[in-house]
Amino acid sequence: MRRPVIRARSADTDPEAEEFQFELLRRATPTRRATLALSLTDTVLALSRRAIRRALPDASEDEVRLRFVELNYGPELAEGVRRTLAAQRR
Repeated sequence: MRRPVIRARSADTDPEAEEFQFELLRRATPTRRATLALSLTDTVLALSRRAIRRALPDASEDEVRLRFVELNYGPELAEGVRRTLAAQRR
C-alpha cells in the first residue's frame, strides 16, 4: 500500500515532524490539550504585551494595557476602560 503524501500546514516545519506533533496531540488527554492551549494563549498574550512595550518604551503599564485592549478589542472598549480608570482615580 502506498503511503499518502504528507504536506506541512506550516511553512517552517518539516511535514513528518508536524504529523508527529499532531499524532501526539491526538493521543493527549482532553486535560493535556486544554493545558497546552492555555499555555499557548498565555505565551501569545505575553508576546503581544512585550511588542507593545518595545513600540512604546516610555509608556506606563496602564498605557500598555490600554493599547493592548485597543488593538485586540477595539478603540471603543479601550476608551471606555480609559474613562473608567480616570473616574476611579478622582
